[in-house]
Amino acid sequence: WPSIYVGIDVIVNQETPHLDKVSAPSLLDLLVSLGTHDAQFHVLDLGSIFGYQPGTMIYLAGKLLHHPVPKWEKGERIALA
Repeated sequence: WPSIYVGIDVIVNQETPHLDKVSAPSLLDLLVSLGTHDAQFHVLDLGSIFGYQPGTMIYLAGKLLHHPVPKWEKGERIALA
């Protein structure tokens, strides 16, 4: 199907400390949290921590901002990025 996105990643039960390599600096990436987890979403460059419960959607400049999801305590995490 046609998409405005360069690619789609499915991330399952992984910690993800990174910057996006493929994204354009001027575009926003969409991240969608699914599963049964209690994870948090960190934006290190802003010194911010956000709740990242299932159903959460986050837009951010992934090529410019470090955005890890560190280890969580319980549940399964699936992310569409």
